[in-house]
Amino acid sequence: MTQDRSAEVFEEISRSGYYPEVVASGLRDALAGESVLAFVVHHEPTFDHEEIRRHMTVLVLTASRVLLVHTDEHPPDDLLPQPYTSTTTEAVGIEQVRSVVVTRMVSSATGRLAEAVLTVGWGAVARLDLEPARCSDPECDADHGYTGNITGDDFSLRLAAAAEGGAAVERLLDFSRTLSAATTRPGAAAR
Repeated sequence: MTQDRSAEVFEEISRSGYYPEVVASGLRDALAGESVLAFVVHHEPTFDHEEIRRHMTVLVLTASRVLLVHTDEHPPDDLLPQPYTSTTTEAVGIEQVRSVVVTRMVSSATGRLAEAVLTVGWGAVARLDLEPARCSDPECDADHGYTGNITGDDFSLRLAAAAEGGAAVERLLDFSRTLSAATTRPGAAAR
């Protein structure tokens, strides 16, 4: 059996200092009592004109689901006259995960892992890229319609050793391995 890492994920959320009570509450509700088998916590500042806004993603694997918790800061708007924070949780059954794509970038100079990107697809969101279709005749001016690609675009997380540290990149890879194992064999994540 894999150990329950719930205490670790909540400690890391607390250490981030980014609305820890709000983020932890969203995760606790989404967990619904399940144990955490693997996790990634990513706190990311974004620059919007003259303001800095922060975003946090918590990615959790349980024996039966992948949980995503996104927390964002927002400026005042028509609905809320004060700055506010929103937390969104999504739970995806392991059996729904269609693809786990991992890209590793290794520095040619040092041979060390520089970045990793995890993309998880379960078919909820797809991106359609279209362009005008062409034929091989350079003189042809007929309308050939469009051609394109549909790409799964459910969730992607990129971590860089230079920004988040090598340990964060390794945690993303560990999470990816555990998730891959869980999608190949029913119940594999709990072992």
